[in-house]
Amino acid sequence: MSPDLFKRKSGGVVSNEALQQRGKALETAIEHGGERLPASNVAVVRDLERKVAERSGIAGGRTVVALAGATGSGKSSLFNALVGEPVSRIGARRPTTSQAAAAVWGEEPSGPLLDWVGVGARHQVPLAAPTTGTLDGLVLLDLPDFDSNVIAHRHEADRVLKLSDVFIWVTDPQKYADAVLHDDYIRTMAGHAAVTIVVLNQIDRLSREAAKACIADLEKLLERDGLSGVKVLATSAAQGIGLDELRTTLGKVVAHRNAANQRLAADLRVQAVELRKHVADTEPELGRKTGDELTDALAKAAAVPVVGQAVERDYRQRAAAHGGWPFTRWANKFRPAPLSRLGLDKVASQLTRSEGQRALGRSSLPPASPAALAAVDLATRRLGERAAEGLPQPWADAVYDAASPQNDDLRDSLDQAVMGTELRDRDPVWWTVFSMLQWLFAAVTLAGLLWLLMLAGLGFAQIQLDVPTWGWIPIPVLLLAGGLLLGLLLAVLSRFLAAKGGRRRRAAAERRLRDAVSEVGEIKLVAPVRAVLAEHRATREALDQAAR
Repeated sequence: MSPDLFKRKSGGVVSNEALQQRGKALETAIEHGGERLPASNVAVVRDLERKVAERSGIAGGRTVVALAGATGSGKSSLFNALVGEPVSRIGARRPTTSQAAAAVWGEEPSGPLLDWVGVGARHQVPLAAPTTGTLDGLVLLDLPDFDSNVIAHRHEADRVLKLSDVFIWVTDPQKYADAVLHDDYIRTMAGHAAVTIVVLNQIDRLSREAAKACIADLEKLLERDGLSGVKVLATSAAQGIGLDELRTTLGKVVAHRNAANQRLAADLRVQAVELRKHVADTEPELGRKTGDELTDALAKAAAVPVVGQAVERDYRQRAAAHGGWPFTRWANKFRPAPLSRLGLDKVASQLTRSEGQRALGRSSLPPASPAALAAVDLATRRLGERAAEGLPQPWADAVYDAASPQNDDLRDSLDQAVMGTELRDRDPVWWTVFSMLQWLFAAVTLAGLLWLLMLAGLGFAQIQLDVPTWGWIPIPVLLLAGGLLLGLLLAVLSRFLAAKGGRRRRAAAERRLRDAVSEVGEIKLVAPVRAVLAEHRATREALDQAAR
């Protein structure tokens, strides 16, 4: 890492506000994602949130830099060389570092910070030391070897690395390509490039040409690991080579006084990127076709065609009661009312109804046929398939569940939708006109009949009266025949108008019923699916914000 790389890669200072916004975005994503996000990842984020709160709550501007490396890399020797005195133990035959040790530069209190990191061995670099001014604020940690044969040593190294602000990966010409270093550490923490320094120690063991080749090869490996643009610092703790450049780099990092926020921001960003793998890039569009297909299936299940036919028959029957021949209207009373048979007559004529009236009992509609139920199942399955297209499996499962409500609940909602739909419009004016004309024609007919009966009675009594005529037709006969004929013609016309009007009323009622059924589908099926997609969108957008 070059001296200016830290500032360049970080893109400037990460303020506390920016850090909080990133954390809040990640928290928002978890809230919306809920159980659709992996529990293990969510647990890591929860731990990270506690870490951010604890690290941000520690006062001061110190920077914790961890020296991490494999066995034999000369990490402890480099630590002592930077401190200027033999603070860390160096084993003659094998590494002896079992607990992290700290060297502290400057007078700013470091106790609360090191207590939080969990480092007990602490060395205060004297104020008179040559590097005290340039490294003021530095807390340098010498970690156990991360490839140690002792499991406790490896766990200790991993624990402290999680709490450090900056990493210095120390390797040597023999182990610079070690799989443990690259696969388990550098590659997994490639998202922390802004707070990463790579040191190739023991460079004095190589010739100039071999050293250049080794450094170039290591930089290629780092590029493959995701640490693009990271410059390798070549050092030799034994010969003092490269220590000034390393101190200069550390001095710039410490002077920046933003490494802690950079590390925490990188942690949040890495977890956001990891969670982002469990969210799709877009949300499917349901489209109008889905709604039309669902409405068609629900309309059949709700017996909308049956109700439409009943509305048409009801209209024609009521029209006949107004425009039919008065002398035969009494027969209509013995014909069953179409809407009454379905249990819809009590609400059919209500132009307005309260919520309580809309929930009046249940109708007597026939149960949905197996074919209708199968059509509903097919429509809901297609709704789920379209809404789940391209989504990760947990989100797809949530969509399928939302598109599959309980059958009893859906059936009751459809029945209430039918019960709450206006099935009758206002009576047409021609009903009143035809009814008045029919009574008029009936009266004329009755008058002609009574006149003829009276004449017949008088004739039987040998009483002769002159009968007025219209042309050659006697007026009583004209009244009787004319009233009958006009009444029958009006009844025929009434039937024609009733048939035409019944079809219109049926179409209007079915449109209102479809609208009511469509609303049920929207509330019970589509809205829950849209809610899941909205949660997915909110999760995706929050993760994108946290990952930027």
